[in-house]
Amino acid sequence: MFTGIIDAVGTIAAIQRHGKGARLEIAVGDWDLSDVKLGDSIATDGVCLTVVALKGDRYCADLSQETLDRTGYAHAKVGSRVNLEKAMLPTTRFGGHIVSGHVDGLGTVLSRTSSGEAVEFWLRAPDELARYIAEKGSITVNGISLTVNEVRNSDFRLTIIPHTLAMTSLDKLGAGGVVNLEVDLLARYLERLLQARSGAGNLTWGKLAELGFGMAPSGTMRSS
Repeated sequence: MFTGIIDAVGTIAAIQRHGKGARLEIAVGDWDLSDVKLGDSIATDGVCLTVVALKGDRYCADLSQETLDRTGYAHAKVGSRVNLEKAMLPTTRFGGHIVSGHVDGLGTVLSRTSSGEAVEFWLRAPDELARYIAEKGSITVNGISLTVNEVRNSDFRLTIIPHTLAMTSLDKLGAGGVVNLEVDLLARYLERLLQARSGAGNLTWGKLAELGFGMAPSGTMRSS
């Protein structure tokens, strides 16, 4: 489990293709790996990967065909920068939101514009993920816990402050870029539980009303 608060930015040092999978070697520079052991998990650009080898300032992780199919690693290149986060501890400050490291799909950067000292990105999510993205909700982009500031159908806007740009790989991200997306885990479970209760398919506002949920005057959800 992770929080989406990035510890460091690493670099893909090597990619070894084998059969339907691959092995990544990630160079981490001066990031401390002394507390990492074989079998530990490291979120690498938002993908929970298991450490299978340690080589000084590098670690290796294997990618299955499933991981290659669902993430941007299908097009990974040596030299690409990746966001890194070690698995959270019971004593870890919960600075972001609940992140599992299980990528739901790929998003596309539509635009990047300056907004004062910050940068605004518009991204497009796959249609099947759009219903989980809410204004002022959380989303994980390449492993980074970010706040959604606006939603238009399958498109959403992010405002990135200078510190986040400096500490992650977002500083090099531009229009046309492809990113790993993980939607809010709680939204997925809520939908599944309500589907099981109602026998319904996709949730709608009408279905929620039938189940006893309505909109409070403030616009927040309430149970009747």
